[in-house]
Parts: sequence; structure tokens; C-alpha cells
Amino acid sequence: MADVSTTLPLEPDSIRHAYSKIHRYLHKTPLLTNKTIDRMASFSPDTDQSPKFNIYFKCENYQRIGAFKARGAFYAVIHLIEVLGLEEVRRRGVVTHSSGKLALALAASHFQIPAHIVMPTISTPSKIAGTQCYTKNVRFSGSTSTEREAVVMEVIEETGAILVPPYDHPDIMLGQGTTALELQEQYEAETSNQDEKAGLRIVLAPLGGGGLLSGISIFFSNKPEIAVIGCEPSFQGGNDGEIGLNSAPPRRIETVKTLTIADGLRTPVGELPWKIFTSGSEIKKKNLKTIYSVTEEQIKNAMRLVFERMKVFIEPSSAVPLAVVLYNHEFRKWVHQQQQAEGGAGWDIAVVLSGGNTTIDAVIGLFGGPDKDVKRAEGISGLDGKSVVENVAG
Repeated sequence: MADVSTTLPLEPDSIRHAYSKIHRYLHKTPLLTNKTIDRMASFSPDTDQSPKFNIYFKCENYQRIGAFKARGAFYAVIHLIEVLGLEEVRRRGVVTHSSGKLALALAASHFQIPAHIVMPTISTPSKIAGTQCYTKNVRFSGSTSTEREAVVMEVIEETGAILVPPYDHPDIMLGQGTTALELQEQYEAETSNQDEKAGLRIVLAPLGGGGLLSGISIFFSNKPEIAVIGCEPSFQGGNDGEIGLNSAPPRRIETVKTLTIADGLRTPVGELPWKIFTSGSEIKKKNLKTIYSVTEEQIKNAMRLVFERMKVFIEPSSAVPLAVVLYNHEFRKWVHQQQQAEGGAGWDIAVVLSGGNTTIDAVIGLFGGPDKDVKRAEGISGLDGKSVVENVAG
């Protein structure tokens, strides 16, 4: 990566600068709403404890390569070019073994820069094929970080390639933070004709290594009225950020071993994102309000809602923030109490759907049930369990 001494400060204006550099290479992803999900999120069996939500979904699953990571990759590559010169970066190339490998391959290909991508041999055929669309320099390794890093070092020794990390660098954080800039601009345009504009109150995003969430926290660091909340899976300690933040004193957990279905969030929080999460300013006491977690079943239920009600294809990691809104008792209790103190009005909140990089086979594996349930859902069997074809029109 570019030397940290050459990077911009971690503040909102730097994210605006990053956006000016990368927006031409990106899709401006939509901001969607869904009244049915609003009603479900605003319902509780105990009606006296129901928060009220108007949810705006920032759909980064429609971003290039199917995830927000294209933002950070493009800004990292462009800044490298500015610091070292295009010919030098082309001569050396770039290398990564991170979850952002496809994004880096895409960004590098735009500038004819060789991208060396290290992938575990257990990578799915679809991910291997997707990466090879942008680079032929794919090398395989074992699945552990030690094995992947060993192959990366071989590439660096052989080629002089520049290592691009997944999230623990200012350029990556600033690039990912452009998600928040677009979200804010789109929200303001969407609500500009409202007589009494409520204003955005909460932004929820998934937390893995922290590049996306720290970027969002940086962008909203000068807006005390907007709370930024991290969302994690609780399975097998996947909520390392939540555990670390709630420790006395707060501490960053350095290793995570979880097989949560939210596979994009299996990473421990990076050092630089952690510093953003645990700091504030004169304008805002805390950049990150807090972190909440949800179970595997809650993630699947939220994912199903997005599929069936919004007709939007997402990966499990993307469903985690919506699962927090729908099912996390502590989050819902806090919102309800705040709303009651303000007179009971509902809140406009934003949920970042971070990506859609999964496959039909994986989705079937998550939701496959007993044969009778599958056949019923497909319209093959009736409520009585029988399969009868009716000879009727339409």
C-alpha cells in the first residue's frame, strides 16, 4: 500500500476527496425502501415496547463485483499510482490474499496493472472463475492465514508486487466510506419534498475487519444526530467487536475462529478501524455508538425477507444489520426508549446491504427443508399434500 505518511487524515472531507477520484469507476447503488419490512420491524407482541422504523436500504450488492469492496480497492490503487507513478505500479504489480481479492483484481485491470491473487484451494469454483475474469495471476494456497501469507511472500519476493491489505489501511477505509457519502446524498434527495423532514437517525452496517464500518463512522463523525451501529454474527464468537467493546476496559480481540454463515464477517477487527470505533471528537463523543449481534437463524430469517419481500439477492453477511433491527432485543429497547422520550415519532434509519456474493447452491443449502416444504413452496403440492394439476385457464 501507499505509505501511511502520504494518506489523507481520517475525516469526512477526505472521504469526499476519495469519492471525487473513484466515482467514475463505480455504480451509484440504489437506496431502496419496503413498507412491508417497515411494518414488520415496527411490530412487537408487546405493543407498548414497539420501536417505529422507516428503513432505507443502501444496496451495495449492486456494486461492481457485487460488494462495497470495489470502493476501497479503486481508491487504494489510484492513490498508489499518484504516489509511485503508473509505470512503477505496473512494473511491480499488486498482490493480496484478502476477501477483497476480486475487487483488487477489477481495479488493477482498469489500469493494466498485474494483480497477483492468492486463493485457498477450497475456494468455490464461482469465486475462482470470477477472479480469473480480471487476472490470470491466480495462485493457490492452504486455507489458513499462515499458508496464504506464505504464498503472498513468495509472490512479493519473485515480482516485487505491492501488498494491498483488505481493511487495515487509511486508503481502504476512506474508499469504503464513500458508501456513506452516497447514502446521505440519496437520502436527502429522497426526502427533500417532505414537509417535516425527520432526518436520518441511525446507520447500521456489518462488521468484519472494519473497513466499511470505520469508513461510515468517519463520514458521520461530524453529525452527532446520527448513530452508527456495527452488526455481527454471534455464532462461535463471531461477535468479537461486540465482546471487545463491552470489555472493561475495551480491548481489540485479535483472533476469531467461527464458521458463521455470514462468512464475510469471520475476520477480527483491524487495528486502525478499532481506533476509529473507540475514539470521538469535540463534535461527537463516540464515532461508533455500539455493536449488536444476532444468531444464525435470525440472519437467515432476515435474508429470507430481503429475498421474498424486496426481490433483492444478498449474501448472509448483508442480512446481519436487518436482523439486528428485527430481532435484537437490546437495540429495539434502546430505540423505543429514545423515541418515547422524544414523543413517540418513528425514526428514519439506514441499513447497508453490503454485498451479494453467494450462489444459488449456497442459498439452497441454507434454506433447504423437508421435501414436502420445498414442493409446497414450488407449487408442486397443495395444502393437503397432494399433487393435482387443475385444468383451468391462467
